[in-house]
Amino acid sequence: MKKALIVWGGWDGHQPKEVAEIFRELLVGENFEVEVSDTLEAFADAEKLMGLDLIVPVWTMARIDQQLVNNVSAAVQSGVGLAGCHGGMCDAFRENVDWQFMTGGQWVAHPGNDGVEYTVNINNSSSPLTDGIEDFVVSSEQYYLHVDPAVEVLATTRFPVVSGPHSLNKAVDMPVVWTKRWGVGRVYYNSLGHQANIIEIATVKELMRRGFLWCAEGKAQAAGTGAAVYSGMADNQL
Repeated sequence: MKKALIVWGGWDGHQPKEVAEIFRELLVGENFEVEVSDTLEAFADAEKLMGLDLIVPVWTMARIDQQLVNNVSAAVQSGVGLAGCHGGMCDAFRENVDWQFMTGGQWVAHPGNDGVEYTVNINNSSSPLTDGIEDFVVSSEQYYLHVDPAVEVLATTRFPVVSGPHSLNKAVDMPVVWTKRWGVGRVYYNSLGHQANIIEIATVKELMRRGFLWCAEGKAQAAGTGAAVYSGMADNQL
């Protein structure tokens, strides 16, 4: 049985407890053994993290001790999957560039705030993560992110939809769903999920389910590859 850890907290406006429960139910339905924690100290036991198959952060706008980030990073580099959504993963720790490097991006704006109607365009791809999923419309926050050019983009949204200081730039396709590698670990991100009702949208939930499974399968795929694990990310420290 695969093991997953969900860690929730931070800004209550993202309904982290409720989102964590949806994710827990999804993973239990896929026969995972799931631990749910509401403290970042869940990342303190480096050896325990190494024994997981999947880590799911649901934590927005907080500060985190560098050693806790180092522990998660080492686990993911060794093959443990990392998957999350919206601000719960890519607006988790604004001051920690190591976290941002690992996850592949950082939220910077959502022009128009909540309730913006926009289209999520699924990229033409052979990826099983989007197989059979069509473009769809949501009414929510439209995330503008600073994104790692190394990610594999699986879905995008077109900016601008709402006017603002960004509007005089040319139209851009902003990543919504992406994957990347961190060491031999698999990383998955979906910018949708402002609150639990967005996660409950069938297409969004299916995208998350596939992302969780894909990330959790990476550990077995990586077995025996001799992953390089770097302690402390020292070259990124000021």
